[in-house]
Amino acid sequence: NVNGLNSPIKRHRLANWIKSQDPSVCCIQETHLTCRDTHRLKIKGWRKIYQANGKQKKAGVAILVSDKTDFKPTKIKRDKEGHYIMVKGSIQQEELTILNIYAPNTGAPRFIKQVLS
Repeated sequence: NVNGLNSPIKRHRLANWIKSQDPSVCCIQETHLTCRDTHRLKIKGWRKIYQANGKQKKAGVAILVSDKTDFKPTKIKRDKEGHYIMVKGSIQQEELTILNIYAPNTGAPRFIKQVLS
């Protein structure tokens, strides 16, 4: 949970943290980016960035896949309000689904059940 990425300083801190951790896949929540802000999330070595953002600066989720990972997406499902994103694809012919959910404080189990159905 990054609690907003509208500030260049926060985006820089996130980029540095990701570089230091060196994951293959990174899921971030509460980006607070709007549909028009998708260009703001850019990290060197991470060209595969899948986002779900709403019209307002709240919620927002993203799945980042390292350039070192040979990920081939086949299907992307986004929530219009930025509460979840699902990316189906494969890595070395192995099928996988990556799901990033930012559920509301109240009714989270019901919300997650709804997303998965």
